[in-house]
Amino acid sequence: MSRNLTADLAADLRMRIVDGVIQPGEKLPSENTLISEFGVSRTVVRSALTRLQAEGLVETERGRGSFALTPPPADAQPVPATRPVVSLEDRARLLEFRIGVESEAAALAARNRSERQLQAVRTALEEFTASGTHPAHAMKSDYEFHRAIAAATGNPFYSDCLAALGQTMIAMPRTRLMTGGEHHVREHFEQVVLEHESIYAAIAEGDGASSSAAMRSHLANSRRRLRTPAAGRPAGS
Repeated sequence: MSRNLTADLAADLRMRIVDGVIQPGEKLPSENTLISEFGVSRTVVRSALTRLQAEGLVETERGRGSFALTPPPADAQPVPATRPVVSLEDRARLLEFRIGVESEAAALAARNRSERQLQAVRTALEEFTASGTHPAHAMKSDYEFHRAIAAATGNPFYSDCLAALGQTMIAMPRTRLMTGGEHHVREHFEQVVLEHESIYAAIAEGDGASSSAAMRSHLANSRRRLRTPAAGRPAGS
């Protein structure tokens, strides 16, 4: 029964978003409002929202609520698979590509971001900073940091590009996660945190040129670290 209630609530909210009743960026009704309006439990509400998140129709921010995203057009085609990254040379080329794309994205984010989007960048930065002893968490929060900046550009093609690349644009080959000493790992991680903080600070200031320069420096450093043979490192952009 609860599965049907979840599906019904998800379908109703989906229709509101697709039909434009709830506009992109607009906050969805609160959990309590949906519970009262549909006569369902909190579990059903959260399950329906989770389903819409998976469909890319809703973004939920802890402590702030759920917001509608731009629905895809009815004839939208799936994002094509990207070229596989199977070698260090592939990863170096990917970083070269990202320098061009994400440096401009950072500049646009500085000019166009909303306060909510800036907070999403900040939240991802905080989660990355707290993830130093968990490489898998670091990879995920690192990716979310770059995705949040892409979203803050106001241009959905940047978000589409990073979505197509996926989290593997961050992850280092597993062998490089396991080499080197603890000191090298911590030193590398702290450096990446500082670079992320510089990017965030420039975007928060609305300084497009500094944001672009900070992102370019960060990704160029990532490319340099990739080619340093003796360093054992956790995830890093």
